[in-house]
Amino acid sequence: MADDNSPQDPFEMFRRLWGPLGIPIPGMAVPTFDPKEVEKRIAELRSVEQWLNMNLNMLRLSINGLEMQRAALQAMKSASEPPSKE
Repeated sequence: MADDNSPQDPFEMFRRLWGPLGIPIPGMAVPTFDPKEVEKRIAELRSVEQWLNMNLNMLRLSINGLEMQRAALQAMKSASEPPSKE
């Protein structure tokens, strides 16, 4: 059975979800046919992509640094423990 409150527009759900937050949904609200506007949007999205990639790389470096720190601490802990007599 179909819900009477279901939106007819498939993107209406996204508009309801993101609308209250004040975040525009690029390319979904109003498509543009102006080539300059399309190029501008592509350039903006590429800038965002580069920024996200940079942050992802920094996150990976942080994780790797913490993993190395964890391994060093485990090595120091195991080196300071007396050998077990079995």
